[in-house]
Amino acid sequence: MDRAETLKLKYQSVINVAKQLGVRLANVHLENDKLLIRGAAPSPEVKNKVWDHIKLVDAAFTDIVCDLTVDPTLAPPPPEPKTYTVVAGDSLWKIAEKHFGKGSLYPKIIAANPGKLKDDKSVIHPGDVLVIPDLD
Repeated sequence: MDRAETLKLKYQSVINVAKQLGVRLANVHLENDKLLIRGAAPSPEVKNKVWDHIKLVDAAFTDIVCDLTVDPTLAPPPPEPKTYTVVAGDSLWKIAEKHFGKGSLYPKIIAANPGKLKDDKSVIHPGDVLVIPDLD
């Protein structure tokens, strides 16, 4: 087994993690007796996770060069917001109870709909479409 194959085998888990995290790999080859991994990560967090994994494989990382840039266009688009269409008899309390299990969380719906709702006295009508936020 030559040096390139040995290093690729040693760092195969890093290559796998990078691919799973959406890193676009441009090069994985031997250069100056070190394994060179070059590519673009969708975010700084992903880039750091790849580096964390490199350090798990070899904390000294003397036999690898990892040259990752950050390219936000690689990140998946944000998910579409969840919405709810108001029906007759609804109130913000009832909508919060239905979606969050607690009516008292209705202020979260107000906060997620700044163009439509100002406060707890805002009037909603059947047919209004409200954004239902995720509970963090």
